Amino acid sequence: MSLNAALSIAQSGLSYVQRALVQTSNNVANADVAGYSRKQVAAQTMVAGSLGSGVRTGVATRDVDDALKTQLDAQSAGVAAATVRERLLTGVEAAHGTTGGGNSLGSLVSALRNSFSALAASPSDQTLQSGVVQAAQDFVDRVHTVSDALDSARQQAQDGIVTEVEAINRGLNGIAKLTRQIQTAQSGGASTAELEDQRDQAISALSEAIEVKAVRAEDGGITLIGRNGLVLPLQETGDALATGSASAASGTYHGSGGTLPGVTLGGVDITGNLRGGRLAEYVSLRDTVLPQYQSELDLVAANTAYRFGQQGLNLFGASDGAGGVTVPDVTQPYPAGGQGGFAATIAVNPAVREKPSLVRDGTQATSGVAAGFTPNPDGGPAGFTALIDRVLDSTFGTTMAAGVTWPPIATAGLGGDGSLHSGFTASGTLEGYAAQLTTTQTASRADASAAKESATTQRDDLQGRVSTRSGVDSDEEMATMVQLQNAYAANARVMTTVQSMWDALLAAVR
Repeated sequence: MSLNAALSIAQSGLSYVQRALVQTSNNVANADVAGYSRKQVAAQTMVAGSLGSGVRTGVATRDVDDALKTQLDAQSAGVAAATVRERLLTGVEAAHGTTGGGNSLGSLVSALRNSFSALAASPSDQTLQSGVVQAAQDFVDRVHTVSDALDSARQQAQDGIVTEVEAINRGLNGIAKLTRQIQTAQSGGASTAELEDQRDQAISALSEAIEVKAVRAEDGGITLIGRNGLVLPLQETGDALATGSASAASGTYHGSGGTLPGVTLGGVDITGNLRGGRLAEYVSLRDTVLPQYQSELDLVAANTAYRFGQQGLNLFGASDGAGGVTVPDVTQPYPAGGQGGFAATIAVNPAVREKPSLVRDGTQATSGVAAGFTPNPDGGPAGFTALIDRVLDSTFGTTMAAGVTWPPIATAGLGGDGSLHSGFTASGTLEGYAAQLTTTQTASRADASAAKESATTQRDDLQGRVSTRSGVDSDEEMATMVQLQNAYAANARVMTTVQSMWDALLAAVR
């Protein structure tokens, strides 16, 4: 081997080692930076004939398991969705009160029944009559509190949809820009490793909003596909998705004839096709979960008012604008029977509030299936118990009259458009239905918390696997640095030796 060849080989070795040392130092410096992947400088042995002629230094590259990264992004989407559900349902749970505290809907219906039981022993006791009115008001207040919480959570879901669509559009714009930069750098032979890290981070952030799978092309391009098969367009400017702001009041809905806006892609409504991530969770809460809960709350309020009214006491109702109340007809379908939104308007009858003795005497006569009832007239017997007995036996029981069961509490045809179904089997009594409603709706928050905890555990496990596979091990990098320093010293010694040989050769010539 000639001295020139040896010098050339040593020089190429030093060049590679210098580049590799810089990259290794950069790895160590960024070891704790989220999304940073370990990078190494590629090296290729050059051969001239059958003899090595040095090392060609390549660009910095990274070694990332794309399949593992996709799993991590999907699990992160699950955590984001569960976090949204937990946050919105926490307010609903708090609004329901606590069964043990005696202030939940089921407990308050029981308290109302107990107030009538106490009144039955002394029908003329004005304190007990006022106690019934107060128990009725406590029930109404709790219904309003839960209804307000549901309205608030649903509006948060609607606003969340708008926020997530805006974030998704920004994310797609950013990913499109990074993709162009990657393709440009790749075509010019430059390293794309740092840009790919940035793009992976952008895709991870996007997946929390809308779960996507990245399909990479050899030229550095990328295709983003949602869980539902939707292909999200990458464009550096403009919005791929669109939606609108709206008031998500009780009874509003998305769909034909509804007032709530959907999410569109290229002008096509994709609201019902969204899966995974915060956006889909907000849509589910706005269009299904919370309207169902509101419908169930309307039903407990409407059936309570109806069952009292059928016995001759309009204890509850919605204001009719003339000092009286109207009571929903629960024998009609939910949207058409005045039941929709009744939880927000239910009130204790002003006439009863003004004259508590009506809880003993009754407010109107009844006839028909529920059997006839005639109110106790002014100046009638102070010990009148006919109405109280009817209320205790029928209003709080399973039959409206002997051998005649109450109309079943609806479990289908709910929501503003009648498309929703209740999540549980309706009970035959007001207390049972109210207790089941509270238990079911408050358990949803606990279920969301459990789902979040499980998803977080799996995400953290995947994050650890990704870090082990593609992250930086500082100890390993330091060991690599020692090896590179030794290689640098060896190549430097070769150059020193070649220089000494050249000096000796030139001295011999002189």
